[in-house]
Amino acid sequence: MEKIIGIIGAMDLEVEKLIEAMTDKETVEYGKRKFYVGKLSGVKTVLARCGVGKVNAGITVQMMVDKFGISAIINTGVAGSLNEKIDIGDIVLATGAVYHDVEAVAFGYKPGQVPQMDVFEFPTDENLVNLAEEACHKVNPDIKTFRGRVASGDQFIAAKEVKNRIKEQFDPMCVEMEGCAMAHAAYLNEIPCLIIRAISDKADDSAEMDYPTFEAKAAVHSAKMVLEMFKSL
Repeated sequence: MEKIIGIIGAMDLEVEKLIEAMTDKETVEYGKRKFYVGKLSGVKTVLARCGVGKVNAGITVQMMVDKFGISAIINTGVAGSLNEKIDIGDIVLATGAVYHDVEAVAFGYKPGQVPQMDVFEFPTDENLVNLAEEACHKVNPDIKTFRGRVASGDQFIAAKEVKNRIKEQFDPMCVEMEGCAMAHAAYLNEIPCLIIRAISDKADDSAEMDYPTFEAKAAVHSAKMVLEMFKSL
């Protein structure tokens, strides 16, 4: 079976450089999504912007599985740091993903646990994480790369008290709005998943000021890494 890699970003800025780099490219409209089908470094790829938030993210993974038969999913985007060692511009490669805005404690589940799911933290693929880390060291030597948990929820985190609650409950490296939903969809479809997060802000009271300034730079770091990584797939 032919290997087809899906790549999803929430916003145009997170995917536009990869779309520009595609060869043999065609556009396929499916549902209310536009999918770019082509090759990156010779690897057949389906690329899409999903929009912001968990439902947009999860359903776009499922659309790629159903329509294009993808064999793995890569989610690239930006996030707010929740670890003092991680600076704006650095890269986080998720070792797993959790929801920070799910709570069914009254039914005996711990915070973040999706009721009746057999996992609390949705896994990512170790081999893809290793390839991504090697690629990042090669093409982005000026920044640091970290591995760790990503926390997702339908909130842009810009208040210290919210940041501190998420840190205490889930101990993530960063916080964002789509990754866990994609890992969740990948888990249910039994396909490998990679979540790449370039840090665009500190997820605190300075986030609204930092985000527009550093988002573009962060997106460039992610795109360079993905293009290098695909040379080894």
